[in-house]
Amino acid sequence: MEKIDARKLSADGRTLLRKMVIRLRQQSKMSAKELAVVAGVHFRTVEGWLSRARREGEGSLEGEKKRGRPVGACRKLTMTDEMWLRERIVDQSPDQLKLPFALWSRPAIKALIKARFGVEMQDRLVGKYLKRWGFTPQRPVKRALEQDPVKVQTWLNETWPQVLARARAEGATILWGDETAVKEDGHWVRGYAPPGKTPVLKTPTRWDKLSMISAISARGQIMFKIVEGSINTERFIEFLALLIKDASQKIFLVVDNLRVHHAKKVTEWLADKQNQIELVFLPPYAPESNPDEYLNRDFKTALRSGPVSRDKSSLLEKASKFMNSLLTTPERVMAYFRHPAAQYANKGI
Repeated sequence: MEKIDARKLSADGRTLLRKMVIRLRQQSKMSAKELAVVAGVHFRTVEGWLSRARREGEGSLEGEKKRGRPVGACRKLTMTDEMWLRERIVDQSPDQLKLPFALWSRPAIKALIKARFGVEMQDRLVGKYLKRWGFTPQRPVKRALEQDPVKVQTWLNETWPQVLARARAEGATILWGDETAVKEDGHWVRGYAPPGKTPVLKTPTRWDKLSMISAISARGQIMFKIVEGSINTERFIEFLALLIKDASQKIFLVVDNLRVHHAKKVTEWLADKQNQIELVFLPPYAPESNPDEYLNRDFKTALRSGPVSRDKSSLLEKASKFMNSLLTTPERVMAYFRHPAAQYANKGI
């Protein structure tokens, strides 16, 4: 008879099978191996049933013993301990708890568990706790050490609402501007090769550098300019002039605190154009608050896709191709305003 897996039977089915084996034993005096053949289970299983019936009586075969370990039997932390630990990971950083770690890695959590509860725990077990809590490894959002959270909140709660109210009152539009620089240095390129044989990439000794300055709106509008070299005062003024050239309404341009933006020549140029354009400055060291920062990330990623540019013209071609594609995909530009730190700007007009 083909053996069956008694574990897959229902509780009632297993009870009937055990009773049948016991009755056959009593009536025929069959051996455990013979009973196993008739029942279709392993003879060790039958021996267990017979032994249990002898020790505890036939009634002991009626019920089902709970299988496996009780829930929480192997946990080294109590539910209260786990709650405390989760709150620390969510609300505080390791350095706030005087631990020598930048982020909450497994070693950092192990150190906290040992310091708080005096429990030594393996990385694997820490990982099981994290999985049970639904915590996943994530790439951190980088913030400047110099950033002042109070100034960021002041911008969000006070400065930005004032700018928005003024723009609406004056019938103006709000743009977010930023600059970025790129060069095709090939440092980001990776290639497969046999162990011990590092790939060779032939590159020029001098690299061409491009800078791109752009301005975007929450409605998907975009204007940009790509230049060789860096964005200096003159080039920034040229871009401001480009913005107001055909503008039908005043522009509030939100920018960071780059030295060029505060240059004396820029201030002088703006002096008699307050009805056309006005600069609004983000809090210091808070690039994540600028939606245009996320465009810059896409821009750099696009330039690092495909073959390495060998000269200035090919680099310029790749840069222009990406930026021109944004002109026809306003929904992609609007997506930059959906990043968590920049969602407030979705109310821009």
